[in-house]
Amino acid sequence: MDLVKKLQTERDLSDAEFLALLSTDEYDETLRIAADEERRKVYGDEVFLRGLIEFTNYCKNNCYYCGIRAGNPDADRYRLTKEEILECCKEGYALGYHTFVLQGGEDPYYTDEIICDLVRSIKELFPDVAVTLSIGEKEKSSYAKYKEAGADRYLLRHETASEDHYSFLHPSNLSLSHRKQCLYDLKDLGFQVGAGFMVGSPGQELKHILADIRFLQKLQPDMIGIGPFIPHKDTPFKDEKQGSLELTLRILSIIRLCFPYVLLPSTTALGTIAVNGRELGLQHGANVVMPNLSPVEFRKQYSLYDGKICTGEESAQCKDCLSLRVKSAGYRIVNDRGDVKR
Repeated sequence: MDLVKKLQTERDLSDAEFLALLSTDEYDETLRIAADEERRKVYGDEVFLRGLIEFTNYCKNNCYYCGIRAGNPDADRYRLTKEEILECCKEGYALGYHTFVLQGGEDPYYTDEIICDLVRSIKELFPDVAVTLSIGEKEKSSYAKYKEAGADRYLLRHETASEDHYSFLHPSNLSLSHRKQCLYDLKDLGFQVGAGFMVGSPGQELKHILADIRFLQKLQPDMIGIGPFIPHKDTPFKDEKQGSLELTLRILSIIRLCFPYVLLPSTTALGTIAVNGRELGLQHGANVVMPNLSPVEFRKQYSLYDGKICTGEESAQCKDCLSLRVKSAGYRIVNDRGDVKR
Protein backbone atom coordinates (compact mmCIF):
# COMPACT_ATOMS: atom_id res chain seq x y z
CA MET A 1 0.00 0.00 0.00
CA ASP A 2 1.47 3.38 -0.92
CA LEU A 3 1.90 6.04 1.76
CA VAL A 4 -0.98 8.26 0.70
CA LYS A 5 -3.45 5.39 0.48
CA LYS A 6 -2.27 4.13 3.85
CA LEU A 7 -2.74 7.55 5.44
CA GLN A 8 -6.19 7.93 3.87
CA THR A 9 -7.21 4.49 5.15
CA GLU A 10 -5.60 4.45 8.59
CA ARG A 11 -5.40 8.21 9.42
CA ASP A 12 -1.87 7.67 10.68
CA LEU A 13 1.65 6.70 9.64
CA SER A 14 4.89 5.85 11.36
CA ASP A 15 7.35 8.66 12.05
CA ALA A 16 9.54 7.50 9.16
CA GLU A 17 6.56 7.40 6.79
CA PHE A 18 5.38 10.90 7.75
CA LEU A 19 8.91 12.24 7.23
CA ALA A 20 9.04 10.55 3.84
CA LEU A 21 5.80 12.28 2.81
CA LEU A 22 6.97 15.64 4.12
CA SER A 23 10.40 15.57 2.53
CA THR A 24 9.52 15.20 -1.15
CA ASP A 25 7.11 16.53 -3.78
CA GLU A 26 6.75 13.02 -5.17
CA TYR A 27 3.37 12.46 -3.48
CA ASP A 28 1.97 16.00 -3.74
CA GLU A 29 -0.63 15.45 -6.48
CA THR A 30 -1.78 12.14 -4.97
CA LEU A 31 -2.05 13.87 -1.60
CA ARG A 32 -4.09 16.70 -3.07
CA ILE A 33 -6.56 14.35 -4.75
CA ALA A 34 -6.96 12.22 -1.62
CA ALA A 35 -7.39 15.26 0.64
CA ASP A 36 -10.06 16.70 -1.64
CA GLU A 37 -11.88 13.35 -1.63
CA GLU A 38 -11.91 13.31 2.16
CA ARG A 39 -13.13 16.88 2.59
CA ARG A 40 -15.92 16.22 0.07
CA LYS A 41 -16.99 13.08 1.94
CA VAL A 42 -17.54 15.12 5.11
CA TYR A 43 -18.27 18.66 3.90
CA GLY A 44 -19.10 18.32 0.20
CA ASP A 45 -18.12 21.43 -1.72
CA GLU A 46 -19.03 23.75 1.18
CA VAL A 47 -16.68 26.50 2.30
CA PHE A 48 -17.44 28.32 5.54
CA LEU A 49 -16.97 32.03 6.19
CA ARG A 50 -15.44 33.40 9.37
CA GLY A 51 -15.83 37.16 9.73
CA LEU A 52 -12.55 38.37 11.21
CA ILE A 53 -12.54 41.42 13.49
CA GLU A 54 -9.01 42.44 14.50
CA PHE A 55 -9.97 44.59 17.45
CA THR A 56 -6.64 45.43 19.10
CA ASN A 57 -3.01 45.38 18.01
CA TYR A 58 -1.65 46.01 21.50
CA CYS A 59 0.16 42.97 22.91
CA LYS A 60 2.05 42.39 26.14
CA ASN A 61 4.16 39.61 24.57
CA ASN A 62 7.35 39.89 22.59
CA CYS A 63 7.28 36.90 20.24
CA TYR A 64 10.21 37.22 17.88
CA TYR A 65 8.22 36.63 14.65
CA CYS A 66 5.29 38.98 15.22
CA GLY A 67 4.87 42.51 13.91
CA ILE A 68 2.65 43.62 16.80
CA ARG A 69 5.09 42.36 19.45
CA ALA A 70 5.41 44.59 22.51
CA GLY A 71 9.01 45.39 21.59
CA ASN A 72 8.15 46.99 18.25
CA PRO A 73 8.21 50.77 18.83
CA ASP A 74 7.13 51.42 15.24
CA ALA A 75 3.78 49.65 15.52
CA ASP A 76 0.89 52.11 15.16
CA ARG A 77 -1.37 50.93 17.97
CA TYR A 78 -5.17 50.98 18.09
CA ARG A 79 -8.12 49.55 19.99
CA LEU A 80 -11.69 49.25 18.72
CA THR A 81 -14.53 50.38 20.96
CA LYS A 82 -17.47 48.14 21.76
CA GLU A 83 -19.58 50.21 19.38
CA GLU A 84 -17.08 49.79 16.56
CA ILE A 85 -16.91 46.02 17.12
CA LEU A 86 -20.71 45.67 17.12
CA GLU A 87 -20.88 47.78 13.96
CA CYS A 88 -18.52 45.31 12.28
CA CYS A 89 -20.82 42.47 13.37
CA LYS A 90 -23.91 44.25 12.04
CA GLU A 91 -22.24 44.81 8.70
CA GLY A 92 -21.06 41.20 8.59
CA TYR A 93 -24.45 39.77 9.53
CA ALA A 94 -26.09 41.78 6.75
CA LEU A 95 -23.60 40.21 4.35
CA GLY A 96 -24.51 36.69 5.52
CA TYR A 97 -21.82 35.94 8.09
CA HIS A 98 -22.80 33.59 10.90
CA THR A 99 -19.45 33.37 12.67
CA PHE A 100 -17.45 36.28 14.05
CA VAL A 101 -13.84 35.90 15.13
CA LEU A 102 -12.63 38.49 17.64
CA GLN A 103 -8.87 38.44 17.27
CA GLY A 104 -6.27 40.58 18.97
CA GLY A 105 -2.94 40.71 20.73
CA GLU A 106 -2.80 39.83 24.42
CA ASP A 107 -4.00 43.26 25.49
CA PRO A 108 -4.59 43.68 29.26
CA TYR A 109 -6.92 46.62 28.56
CA TYR A 110 -9.61 44.13 27.55
CA THR A 111 -10.40 42.61 30.93
CA ASP A 112 -12.51 39.48 31.34
CA GLU A 113 -15.48 41.75 32.11
CA ILE A 114 -15.05 43.68 28.85
CA ILE A 115 -14.62 40.50 26.78
CA CYS A 116 -17.68 38.88 28.39
CA ASP A 117 -19.76 42.00 27.78
CA LEU A 118 -18.70 41.97 24.12
CA VAL A 119 -19.61 38.31 23.71
CA ARG A 120 -22.98 38.75 25.42
CA SER A 121 -23.78 41.83 23.35
CA ILE A 122 -23.03 40.05 20.07
CA LYS A 123 -25.14 37.06 21.12
CA GLU A 124 -28.03 39.32 22.14
CA LEU A 125 -28.00 41.01 18.75
CA PHE A 126 -27.46 37.79 16.76
CA PRO A 127 -28.48 34.67 18.73
CA ASP A 128 -27.84 32.38 15.75
CA VAL A 129 -24.16 33.25 15.24
CA ALA A 130 -21.07 31.56 16.61
CA VAL A 131 -18.60 33.76 18.47
CA THR A 132 -14.95 32.78 18.26
CA LEU A 133 -12.26 34.34 20.43
CA SER A 134 -8.58 34.48 19.53
CA ILE A 135 -6.95 36.49 22.29
CA GLY A 136 -4.15 34.29 23.55
CA GLU A 137 -3.20 32.56 26.75
CA LYS A 138 -5.47 33.04 29.77
CA GLU A 139 -6.17 31.24 33.01
CA LYS A 140 -8.83 28.54 32.93
CA SER A 141 -11.09 30.71 35.12
CA SER A 142 -11.08 33.40 32.43
CA TYR A 143 -11.89 30.90 29.70
CA ALA A 144 -14.77 29.64 31.85
CA LYS A 145 -16.18 33.18 32.05
CA TYR A 146 -16.02 33.56 28.27
CA LYS A 147 -17.86 30.25 27.83
CA GLU A 148 -20.50 31.30 30.34
CA ALA A 149 -20.97 34.56 28.42
CA GLY A 150 -21.70 32.59 25.25
CA ALA A 151 -18.41 32.19 23.37
CA ASP A 152 -18.48 29.06 21.22
CA ARG A 153 -14.96 28.64 19.84
CA TYR A 154 -11.42 29.60 20.72
CA LEU A 155 -8.42 29.78 18.40
CA LEU A 156 -4.97 29.40 19.93
CA ARG A 157 -2.25 28.24 17.58
CA HIS A 158 0.28 26.21 19.51
CA GLU A 159 2.92 27.57 17.02
CA THR A 160 5.26 24.60 17.55
CA ALA A 161 5.02 21.47 19.69
CA SER A 162 8.79 21.21 20.27
CA GLU A 163 10.35 22.80 23.35
CA ASP A 164 13.63 23.71 21.63
CA HIS A 165 11.87 25.32 18.69
CA TYR A 166 9.39 27.14 20.93
CA SER A 167 12.19 28.73 22.93
CA PHE A 168 13.86 29.82 19.69
CA LEU A 169 10.69 31.67 18.61
CA HIS A 170 9.68 33.15 21.98
CA PRO A 171 11.21 34.99 24.94
CA SER A 172 11.88 33.00 28.10
CA ASN A 173 8.80 34.28 29.97
CA LEU A 174 6.56 32.30 27.60
CA SER A 175 6.30 28.53 27.91
CA LEU A 176 5.11 25.81 25.58
CA SER A 177 3.74 23.80 28.50
CA HIS A 178 1.43 26.66 29.49
CA ARG A 179 0.26 27.16 25.91
CA LYS A 180 -0.57 23.47 25.58
CA GLN A 181 -2.34 23.53 28.96
CA CYS A 182 -4.50 26.41 27.72
CA LEU A 183 -5.65 24.26 24.80
CA TYR A 184 -6.54 21.37 27.09
CA ASP A 185 -8.35 23.75 29.45
CA LEU A 186 -10.40 25.09 26.55
CA LYS A 187 -11.34 21.56 25.45
CA ASP A 188 -12.27 20.66 29.02
CA LEU A 189 -14.63 23.65 29.16
CA GLY A 190 -16.46 22.57 26.01
CA PHE A 191 -15.13 25.06 23.49
CA GLN A 192 -14.66 24.13 19.87
CA VAL A 193 -10.88 24.49 19.89
CA GLY A 194 -8.47 25.56 17.18
CA ALA A 195 -4.71 24.95 17.26
CA GLY A 196 -2.07 25.16 14.53
CA PHE A 197 1.40 26.24 13.50
CA MET A 198 3.46 28.21 11.01
CA VAL A 199 5.18 26.43 8.13
CA GLY A 200 8.78 27.47 7.52
CA SER A 201 9.20 29.46 10.72
CA PRO A 202 12.84 30.20 11.59
CA GLY A 203 14.62 27.14 12.96
CA GLN A 204 11.86 24.74 11.89
CA GLU A 205 12.90 21.28 10.71
CA LEU A 206 10.78 18.40 9.45
CA LYS A 207 11.11 16.75 12.87
CA HIS A 208 9.31 19.75 14.36
CA ILE A 209 6.44 19.40 11.89
CA LEU A 210 6.21 15.71 12.78
CA ALA A 211 5.99 16.70 16.46
CA ASP A 212 3.19 19.13 15.54
CA ILE A 213 1.23 16.35 13.86
CA ARG A 214 1.70 14.09 16.87
CA PHE A 215 0.54 16.83 19.24
CA LEU A 216 -2.55 17.51 17.11
CA GLN A 217 -3.34 13.79 17.12
CA LYS A 218 -3.29 13.87 20.90
CA LEU A 219 -5.28 17.12 21.20
CA GLN A 220 -7.87 16.29 18.50
CA PRO A 221 -8.87 19.94 17.88
CA ASP A 222 -11.92 21.01 15.90
CA MET A 223 -9.96 23.56 13.86
CA ILE A 224 -6.35 23.58 12.67
CA GLY A 225 -4.80 26.79 11.36
CA ILE A 226 -1.72 26.34 9.19
CA GLY A 227 -0.08 29.07 7.16
CA PRO A 228 3.36 29.97 5.88
CA PHE A 229 5.75 32.04 7.96
CA ILE A 230 6.18 35.53 6.48
CA PRO A 231 8.83 37.83 7.98
CA HIS A 232 8.03 41.29 9.32
CA LYS A 233 10.51 44.14 8.87
CA ASP A 234 10.34 45.21 12.54
CA THR A 235 11.20 41.84 14.13
CA PRO A 236 14.41 39.93 14.87
CA PHE A 237 13.43 37.54 12.06
CA LYS A 238 13.12 40.28 9.41
CA ASP A 239 15.78 38.71 7.18
CA GLU A 240 14.53 35.14 7.43
CA LYS A 241 13.13 33.30 4.42
CA GLN A 242 9.36 32.99 4.12
CA GLY A 243 7.66 29.61 4.32
CA SER A 244 7.23 27.46 1.24
CA LEU A 245 3.93 27.41 -0.66
CA GLU A 246 4.52 23.80 -1.70
CA LEU A 247 5.26 22.55 1.81
CA THR A 248 2.28 24.43 3.26
CA LEU A 249 -0.06 22.84 0.71
CA ARG A 250 1.49 19.42 1.35
CA ILE A 251 0.86 19.77 5.08
CA LEU A 252 -2.72 20.96 4.54
CA SER A 253 -3.41 17.76 2.61
CA ILE A 254 -1.72 15.58 5.25
CA ILE A 255 -3.76 17.28 8.00
CA ARG A 256 -7.02 16.70 6.08
CA LEU A 257 -6.20 13.01 5.73
CA CYS A 258 -5.31 12.70 9.43
CA PHE A 259 -8.41 14.64 10.55
CA PRO A 260 -11.20 14.32 7.93
CA TYR A 261 -13.67 16.22 10.15
CA VAL A 262 -11.47 19.22 10.89
CA LEU A 263 -12.26 22.83 10.00
CA LEU A 264 -9.20 23.89 8.04
CA PRO A 265 -8.71 27.50 6.90
CA SER A 266 -7.10 28.57 3.67
CA THR A 267 -5.29 31.50 5.22
CA THR A 268 -4.64 35.10 4.26
CA ALA A 269 -0.92 34.33 4.62
CA LEU A 270 -1.28 31.69 1.91
CA GLY A 271 -2.92 34.29 -0.33
CA THR A 272 -0.11 36.71 0.51
CA ILE A 273 2.74 34.49 -0.73
CA ALA A 274 0.88 33.39 -3.89
CA VAL A 275 -1.78 35.21 -5.93
CA ASN A 276 -3.93 32.05 -6.05
CA GLY A 277 -2.76 30.76 -2.67
CA ARG A 278 -6.18 30.60 -1.05
CA GLU A 279 -7.68 28.75 -4.03
CA LEU A 280 -4.83 26.24 -3.89
CA GLY A 281 -5.40 25.83 -0.15
CA LEU A 282 -9.02 24.89 -0.76
CA GLN A 283 -7.98 22.40 -3.43
CA HIS A 284 -5.57 20.79 -0.97
CA GLY A 285 -8.17 20.10 1.73
CA ALA A 286 -9.06 23.44 3.35
CA ASN A 287 -12.73 24.36 3.83
CA VAL A 288 -12.75 27.72 5.66
CA VAL A 289 -11.95 31.28 4.57
CA MET A 290 -11.72 34.29 6.88
CA PRO A 291 -12.60 37.61 5.22
CA ASN A 292 -11.74 40.75 7.16
CA LEU A 293 -14.60 42.72 8.73
CA SER A 294 -12.32 45.15 10.59
CA PRO A 295 -12.74 48.86 9.76
CA VAL A 296 -10.59 49.58 6.70
CA GLU A 297 -8.79 52.46 8.40
CA PHE A 298 -7.25 50.07 10.97
CA ARG A 299 -6.42 47.03 8.85
CA LYS A 300 -2.89 48.02 7.86
CA GLN A 301 -2.07 48.51 11.55
CA TYR A 302 -2.83 44.86 12.37
CA SER A 303 0.44 43.92 10.75
CA LEU A 304 1.57 40.49 11.91
CA TYR A 305 3.77 40.09 8.82
CA ASP A 306 4.75 42.15 5.79
CA GLY A 307 2.68 42.40 2.60
CA LYS A 308 -0.65 41.28 4.07
CA ILE A 309 -3.42 41.31 1.47
CA CYS A 310 -7.00 42.67 1.73
CA THR A 311 -6.08 45.65 3.91
CA GLY A 312 -7.82 48.17 1.66
CA GLU A 313 -11.07 46.42 0.74
CA GLU A 314 -14.46 47.21 2.23
CA SER A 315 -16.15 44.20 3.84
CA ALA A 316 -18.58 43.67 0.96
CA GLN A 317 -15.73 43.81 -1.56
CA CYS A 318 -13.73 41.35 0.51
CA LYS A 319 -16.61 38.86 0.58
CA ASP A 320 -17.41 39.26 -3.11
CA CYS A 321 -13.77 38.73 -4.04
CA LEU A 322 -13.51 35.61 -1.90
CA SER A 323 -16.80 34.22 -3.20
CA LEU A 324 -15.48 34.43 -6.76
CA ARG A 325 -12.17 32.87 -5.74
CA VAL A 326 -13.92 30.01 -3.93
CA LYS A 327 -16.16 29.38 -6.95
CA SER A 328 -13.19 29.41 -9.33
CA ALA A 329 -11.51 26.77 -7.17
CA GLY A 330 -14.55 24.48 -7.53
CA TYR A 331 -16.39 25.10 -4.26
CA ARG A 332 -19.18 27.28 -2.87
CA ILE A 333 -19.56 29.52 0.14
CA VAL A 334 -22.40 28.68 2.51
CA ASN A 335 -23.89 31.19 4.93
CA ASP A 336 -24.20 29.23 8.15
CA ARG A 337 -22.21 28.78 11.35
CA GLY A 338 -20.13 26.03 9.80
CA ASP A 339 -19.88 23.86 12.88
CA VAL A 340 -17.44 20.94 12.91
CA LYS A 341 -18.87 17.60 11.71
CA ARG A 342 -17.37 14.81 13.77
